[in-house]
Amino acid sequence: MSAFVVPVVTLGMLWVVPTGLGLVEGPRPPGWDLLRRAWPLLALPGAVSLWLPRSDAATALAACYALATLALALQAPARLALTLTRPPAGGTPHPPRPALPAEIAVLTALVSPSVAGLALVAERASYPLFGFEPDLLALTVPHFHFAGFAAALVAGLLCRASDGGVLAGTAALSVPAGTLLVLIGYFVDDWAELAGAVVLTVGMAAVSVLTLRERRGLASGTATRTLLGVSALVLAVTMALALWWALGEATGLPHPTLTWMAATHGLGNALGFAVCALLARRRLHPAGRRHPAPLPRTELPA
Repeated sequence: MSAFVVPVVTLGMLWVVPTGLGLVEGPRPPGWDLLRRAWPLLALPGAVSLWLPRSDAATALAACYALATLALALQAPARLALTLTRPPAGGTPHPPRPALPAEIAVLTALVSPSVAGLALVAERASYPLFGFEPDLLALTVPHFHFAGFAAALVAGLLCRASDGGVLAGTAALSVPAGTLLVLIGYFVDDWAELAGAVVLTVGMAAVSVLTLRERRGLASGTATRTLLGVSALVLAVTMALALWWALGEATGLPHPTLTWMAATHGLGNALGFAVCALLARRRLHPAGRRHPAPLPRTELPA
């Protein structure tokens, strides 16, 4: 892995994922709290594997991390089952409308690291998984830690903390949809990947606007306001770069190289967006204090 990718993925494994899990609210399936608290320890073998040459030892360590990501992914259907079966407020069998997009985004976040874990095992083993060369798999690992996990989670948290509406729903649904479409585009062609990049950019733009709105309306304190502002503005720049790259790949127009994208789009999304957004959300919602309840909305028909 390149000098750009290794530190970023290490940060994603050891800090971004457990910090994000600590911000998740709602149903907690059996094993949730244990998995969340133990995550840095479970992720350590994967982080160590990043710093080793491709080898059997690195592959074995990556496989340990992949098992942890699989355990996290299994929390998604368990959480969904609890969401659908828990006694609803007001006697209606359906959650309020704003909760549905937010929950989709959170479930996407829980599943995404498992894609990264599988790619990491193949990359460390120098195995061309589904025909993709190890160098491309190496970039898939940070993508599904930051676009897949961090961005989807932040979109879901913003949707849950807001009063719903079109913009919040767009953020919570477009980020997961765009991430999935980009993944599908890997198997189809560059035009399909471009379509995924467009959808993902729409979702990220909604996240940026919601973040600036939150900065104006909720955040108090210079540090929190700065973190929210940086995350929103960096996100706008990095997604413009992503669109430029995807358009160039599809059309043949001049566009940045993958190395340049890793150094700009990748580092910007990881440090400027994901880290700043999660730090801000920790300051807005300290441990033990729940998110403010969203404003009442019209409920879905039974």
